[in-house]
Amino acid sequence: MKIDNLLLKNNVFLAPMAGITDLVFRLLVRKFGPSLCFTEMVSANGLVRGTENSYRYLESMPGDKPLGVQIFGSDPGVLSEAAKIVTDRGADLVDINMGCPVKKVLKTGAGGILMRDPSKVAVILQSIREATSLPVTVKIRSGWSNEEINVLEIARVVQDCGVDAVVLHPRTVNQGFGGRADWRLIARVKKCLNIPVVGSGDVRRPEDAQRMLDMTGCDGVMIGRGVLGNPWIVRDVVGYLKNKNGFSPPALEEREDIINHHLNMSVRFFGEKAGLRKFRKHLLWYTKGLKGSSRFRETVVKIDGKESLLTMVHDYFQSISENEETGRCL
Repeated sequence: MKIDNLLLKNNVFLAPMAGITDLVFRLLVRKFGPSLCFTEMVSANGLVRGTENSYRYLESMPGDKPLGVQIFGSDPGVLSEAAKIVTDRGADLVDINMGCPVKKVLKTGAGGILMRDPSKVAVILQSIREATSLPVTVKIRSGWSNEEINVLEIARVVQDCGVDAVVLHPRTVNQGFGGRADWRLIARVKKCLNIPVVGSGDVRRPEDAQRMLDMTGCDGVMIGRGVLGNPWIVRDVVGYLKNKNGFSPPALEEREDIINHHLNMSVRFFGEKAGLRKFRKHLLWYTKGLKGSSRFRETVVKIDGKESLLTMVHDYFQSISENEETGRCL
């Protein structure tokens, strides 16, 4: 798949997710074969003001390529300056968030509220297009609400402004992440545009990805919340789209190995205190649905220190394995 001059090895992407897709998580997921990963959304205002926390979101390394950096804001001048900064910092693609439903983002005039103002969308995107030679994408939603479904109008504006691809999560802004994504809208957008369209929303199994492509004709699939605690879904989707092979769930040993690897990387990159804090939510996702996970999750949140946590994780997986061998329930 190509987005402007960016040639990608497949059409499976890791979505930008606030509080999730930091450098460590991206490096972990890249082991499973996505062609493109995105940063957490980065404040354009923070970049232009030189805020240290904003620049931390841009942290990367050679193994973290190709990388899309997602920025958000409402001021065309600030967003264009942020796009220049992102370009200079080595991004491979600039993505503009016009779909975030979080209230604190909406209150600033950014994110999903921009769906209500097509003329402002045009001014913003024209400014950004002039500011960078990198491929530019825009992530949008269906509209503001069920009464304001205007994704086709916004999608045409996006294309007319010289943007190179559209990512559509077909829920409304008011819908947040509830209900179901309306994939029919992805098909409608694809029919009215000449640029690539990437579908997002409700891809939790390899078959979902294939069904989205078949149903909508979209060019690529973006995986978001389905990857939480389950990076294997990326491998499975890539493999399934290539040769329709099915995959078994990861064995306990593989799951424990990934947990250990993720924890060690998090501590190495962020330090023990911050690394543990960032990792803890992932551990809850990794173990969700396993035998005895409720009791484990209640206990593990009280553990401080990497070595203590690794020991508890090992003991937990050992107990599952032993009980499976004897046929007993935890």
